[in-house]
Amino acid sequence: MDGLVQLQRQLFDYTASLFQEGFLDDQFNQLQQLQDESNPDFVVEVVTLFFEDAERLLNELTKALGQANIDFKRLDAHVHQLKGSSSSIGAQRVHTVCISFRNSCEEQNVEGCLKSLQQVKVEYSLVKSKLETLFKMEQQVLALGGSVSR
Repeated sequence: MDGLVQLQRQLFDYTASLFQEGFLDDQFNQLQQLQDESNPDFVVEVVTLFFEDAERLLNELTKALGQANIDFKRLDAHVHQLKGSSSSIGAQRVHTVCISFRNSCEEQNVEGCLKSLQQVKVEYSLVKSKLETLFKMEQQVLALGGSVSR
């Protein structure tokens, strides 16, 4: 039982650090509130859809910025989509970088867009890794018969 208590404490501390470091915001808490016994995998399913969507959008953005003639309106539309989906799961740092990315699109600043794309990729990779770790920790707690507080 000590192992379970220790794991629950680690999960609590890890989750708190994600908010303190700005990876997640209150929207993630609201997402968790929608999860219940009738849909126990709701958060994992929504976040997995975000991962798939974000990876598709990052590929589109990379492709669009590699063109000789950059379509800034199309680029902005992809960034806007990524900004919205990151906001909907509470991925605060991805959302924040998307705001400056959109500003660069508006200014048709190629260098700014390339820099923002790299920042978005870094922040996306970080939040994906952190959320995957969070979900693994939750699964370990549940496997030991514990509960995950929401």
